[in-house]
Amino acid sequence: MKKLWGIIGLDEVGRGSLAGPVAVAAVYLPKKIRFRNLKDSKKLSVKKREEWFKLVKSDKRIFFTTAMVSPKVIDRINISEAANLAASRAFKKLITDYKLPLGKITAYLDGGLYIQKTLNSKPKTLKTLIRADEKINAVKLASIVAKVSRDHLMIRLSKKYPEYGFHKHKGYGTKAHFHALRVNSICRIHRRSFLKNL
Repeated sequence: MKKLWGIIGLDEVGRGSLAGPVAVAAVYLPKKIRFRNLKDSKKLSVKKREEWFKLVKSDKRIFFTTAMVSPKVIDRINISEAANLAASRAFKKLITDYKLPLGKITAYLDGGLYIQKTLNSKPKTLKTLIRADEKINAVKLASIVAKVSRDHLMIRLSKKYPEYGFHKHKGYGTKAHFHALRVNSICRIHRRSFLKNL
């Protein structure tokens, strides 16, 4: 029996944000690669996240894809279904783009995520784990890739909607964001289903 090639990790970011998309990253990590001091994105500074993101992009042995689902779709199908849709898209794109052999790969999803049936075959093992982003290196990297990718998008969107300060809070419900909402009401990238009282 041949050894597994490696591990795929998936994680999402932006589930609780009031604006912007929900994002999921899928990262393929060969089993022979080892990291020290790798942590979930929430436990890293902005600088450290950016450093890890650059490492992932520069290491030719690591493959990754991201997928985002828009606020409009989130409002239509709900945030949980939107996160799972993004996970399915990111996973399918990773497998397809890099021609990864599913039968030789174990895939881990952070708790709450699942892959919709979009592929003809399945990974050798597909597991959803609570706090996978604290236990599995591929999931830790996925959390970093998803976070940095989404943050970059929200910074770009802040230039289009400067009155909301998206570059600072990335769409989450801070005092400054709620103040901006009271003054300006909602814009096109807000999730209306999250802001029914405004």
